Amino acid sequence: MSDQLRSWLRTIVPAAWSTLVAYLVTLGAPAWLVDALGDAGPTLVVPLVLAAVYAGLRRIEPHMSPLLTRILLGSNTPPDYPPASTGRHAADTAEGSTPPRG
Repeated sequence: MSDQLRSWLRTIVPAAWSTLVAYLVTLGAPAWLVDALGDAGPTLVVPLVLAAVYAGLRRIEPHMSPLLTRILLGSNTPPDYPPASTGRHAADTAEGSTPPRG
């Protein structure tokens, strides 16, 4: 599996689990919470649950079995990212200037 696909899966799969958890939370949320948030409830709940579920999954990842990691995170192997280029051209381009031609 390519690193790009692996990184995509490890983003999308936890987001899908978070969406499911957020949906279940909104179904059973107490009235005092739902009424207080009004129409902003779903807008606030989904990102907060997404952040909490993703952070929780990443925290317990080292303690999960490979199968459970695949189910909850999409892949049991994190992607490998190449080291950043440290050449002069990369620094010039990053600063917005164009490299000299010649």
